[in-house]
Amino acid sequence: MTEEPKRLLSFPPFAVGLRDSLREGYSFSDFKQDVLAGLTIGTVAVPLSMALAIATGVPPEYGLYTAMIAGAIIALTGGSRFNISGPTAAFVVILFPIVNDYGIGGLLLSTLMAGIILILFGLTRLGLLIRYVPYPVVLGFTAGIAIIIAVLQIPDFLGLRTSKLGDDFINNFINIVTSLSTINVYELIVGLSTLAILLIWPKLKLPLPAPLVGLVLGGIIAYGINSTVNGADIHTIASRFSWKAHGMQGTGIPPIPPSFLLPWQLPGGNGQPLHLDFHLIHNLIGPAFAIATLGAIESLLCAVIADELTMTKHNPNSELIGQGLGNLIAPFFGGITATAAIARTATNIRSGAKSPVAALIHSIFVLLTILFFANLLGYVPTASLGALLFIVAWNMSEAKHCFYVLRTSPKSDVAILIVCFGLTVIFDMVVAVGVGIALSAALFIRNMTDVSKTRPIKTHPEIKGLEKDVAIFDMDGPLFFGATEKLLGLIKSHIATAKKICIIDVQDILSIDATAIAGLKSLQTQLYKNNQSLIFVGASPQLLLTLKKAGMTDEQKKLAFCKNFYEVNELAQQWLAS
Repeated sequence: MTEEPKRLLSFPPFAVGLRDSLREGYSFSDFKQDVLAGLTIGTVAVPLSMALAIATGVPPEYGLYTAMIAGAIIALTGGSRFNISGPTAAFVVILFPIVNDYGIGGLLLSTLMAGIILILFGLTRLGLLIRYVPYPVVLGFTAGIAIIIAVLQIPDFLGLRTSKLGDDFINNFINIVTSLSTINVYELIVGLSTLAILLIWPKLKLPLPAPLVGLVLGGIIAYGINSTVNGADIHTIASRFSWKAHGMQGTGIPPIPPSFLLPWQLPGGNGQPLHLDFHLIHNLIGPAFAIATLGAIESLLCAVIADELTMTKHNPNSELIGQGLGNLIAPFFGGITATAAIARTATNIRSGAKSPVAALIHSIFVLLTILFFANLLGYVPTASLGALLFIVAWNMSEAKHCFYVLRTSPKSDVAILIVCFGLTVIFDMVVAVGVGIALSAALFIRNMTDVSKTRPIKTHPEIKGLEKDVAIFDMDGPLFFGATEKLLGLIKSHIATAKKICIIDVQDILSIDATAIAGLKSLQTQLYKNNQSLIFVGASPQLLLTLKKAGMTDEQKKLAFCKNFYEVNELAQQWLAS
């Protein structure tokens, strides 16, 4: 057999999506499809990136920088050829408190740290484990996040004059309710008009994306009202945000590309540059881990959906490494947290994308928009952005799936969904996911314990004439810490000292853990003290190897492993006769 020649050039493991696309052949026709898909996604990404950045508590250009920098890096280095990455709604509830406490500098530093964690997730092959987060947990915390996002948009949508919103949902809700008397009717008109367009436009099946049309028409309406009605005071991006860079200043979005910066030199929660030290890193490691965990979950869920739509297969660990690299590098250019966006990815696929080049074109489109249309973006009303995020929150809530699960699923899954939803809204997503996974694990252990059974067998057709001297037991299911006491306790309580040999049928044991091994050794010790012997029958090669590694080896007239009950019958008769 000849040895395969070594390749002079090989792709690193974090470029699987791009590698697979090129391996299958990439033609000029494919490139044209990618360009068209990238332009379509770009028109969707620009308004969404601005809206999500503002919802997070930072100026809109940071969202655009994220789509541009992180979106390109992740596409070229990740494990999915169709994922489109950028700011997503799921992160709002995590990032908003970080901005409140540590400012934009703390947010970018947390994102950088999360990028390192994601790379470690990928290198240690945790990609497959992320998939095991139970569906009711995911559904519960995403629905909770959707509620929080929707509530945070109410002040912009209604033009309310509220005190600064924080990271406590209850306080924010009370703050909004007590400010309802300050509704700006003109802002409400713009918000409702945009919302109506966003709802109606997709039904018309026209080529232009609804977010682009909604924000353009919302901007026209706002400009018309502000120009003709004294005191209308409809807020826009230009009226709310200002910038200073490279000796220049202005309002709205800076018409210049992002430049290299050190995240920790940006303002913290007190408006002063952060002081990078161990104390700050210690305070941000928790939020960074939460960012990394949610980013891993959302990115891999998105990749799975993309696989289903395209009949392709992604590499989960490579995708995590790509996501990590994007979040590691983007903060040095003003990018906030990025992850794969399900809606943008689905639109990318429906638009005919063939490879990660589509995501790269989308990033270039965002850059060109900043350079040539920044002034026009300043006319976008914040009420219109609030309406857009209402739609995002509704889509994210998976309301139909939630109600379906509530109607049809077992009570335990319904309880987990409700608990995760409530904990996300009242506390935060980290608590919700932790408690949800713990509850799911506890229920799984209980179910597996019910599956595992031991039953005494009074007679067996191949054990002849030995009924007075042997006790036979049949074990089924996984033998693990949750079932060990139940299974082995029954044997200990049923075997009388008059019996000379304990026979255990283990051919249906699916798995075994350290607790179960310790339990079997304890049973062995008890039997030896009573001058009783132990025979296992039907052990699989893996179980046999595991028990022998634990020291349970064959001993004359004490312990033996038999393939079937025919061997057991012969061996038992020999032991009893001697």
